[in-house]
Amino acid sequence: MRLNDILDRIRLPFRQEKELFSSLYEVMGFYPHNISYYKQALMHKSIGRRNEKGKPLNNERLEFLGDALLDAVVGHIVYDHFPGKREGFLTNTRSKLVSRDTLGKLAEEMGLKRLIVSNGQSNSHNSYMAGNAFEALVGAIYLDQGYDAVTRFMKKRILAKLINIDKVAYKEVNFKSKLLEWSQKNRVRMEYKMKKQELDKESGSPVFKFQVFIEGVAGESGKGYSKKEAQQQASEATLKRLKREPQFIDAIFTAKSERTKMEEMPTMSVPDPEAEQEFVIRQETPETPETPKSPETRETPATPAAGQAAAGQAAPEAAADVADEFDLSDIKATPEELSREDIIAAAEAAAFDEAAKA
Repeated sequence: MRLNDILDRIRLPFRQEKELFSSLYEVMGFYPHNISYYKQALMHKSIGRRNEKGKPLNNERLEFLGDALLDAVVGHIVYDHFPGKREGFLTNTRSKLVSRDTLGKLAEEMGLKRLIVSNGQSNSHNSYMAGNAFEALVGAIYLDQGYDAVTRFMKKRILAKLINIDKVAYKEVNFKSKLLEWSQKNRVRMEYKMKKQELDKESGSPVFKFQVFIEGVAGESGKGYSKKEAQQQASEATLKRLKREPQFIDAIFTAKSERTKMEEMPTMSVPDPEAEQEFVIRQETPETPETPKSPETRETPATPAAGQAAAGQAAPEAAADVADEFDLSDIKATPEELSREDIIAAAEAAAFDEAAKA
């Protein structure tokens, strides 16, 4: 063997390690102290590697450690970010932030997924591989640089740049809006009835239980530390039932036809409560500039504000995201066109009035 070949073999591991250092810096925003932790965090069990004692060498133990750390660190961040919010709200928000689906998307967006070492066949069969690697990376950061480093990584690298934490929390209020929209569109009566109010045995806080009724047909129930939380859970469960049980919808419209003496069919399909919810902020690819049009063919662009002014609708900035996803502008609760906020407010007021009468 020639000397150059021998030197190349010696230099190769150093070159590969240098590349891994550089790649990890791009992912985490800082350099590792002990690279061995991170090598193991990126090692999927499919490669079947073992240490000198014959024990499996992969990222499963680090994944276990990272999972526990994420619950603690993200729980603390959510607790500080939403002062005054109750346990149920905080738990749901944290669960969405640390779900395997969200972590997998984060791993892909950060470039972590391409660093995973596997047999090459597991990527298509194990959709959780990237999310597991993210948890293992968090475990590696903790062993290498401590708990505070994990907190800084999640705050500055993840929640400050890649996830909109307020959007995650806001998604919790959408189920009731979806159910109200469906009811308004199909002109069916819906109400929330409080079935029980009691005190939690451990905390002493009040716990509410509400049930949805549509045209008098019993929907699903929900419990929570506030009326809003209980109604939210009941709405989500009812949407799922509407989606999977056609006979439930039939019963609702049969009851409606008996009330109105008219046979009607649903005019709006049931919103999907399990539709994928995107929380990861993806980097946008710059668009290729278009060739400028000649003065004869150039059109004056219609601005969103102009469109809303023509429709006679207000456009508050705080409700911009909601308006995009839940456009209720075509629903008429009265002969005059109402704004989206008026419609939801009227629907909720009607629901609570019915509940109070009951």
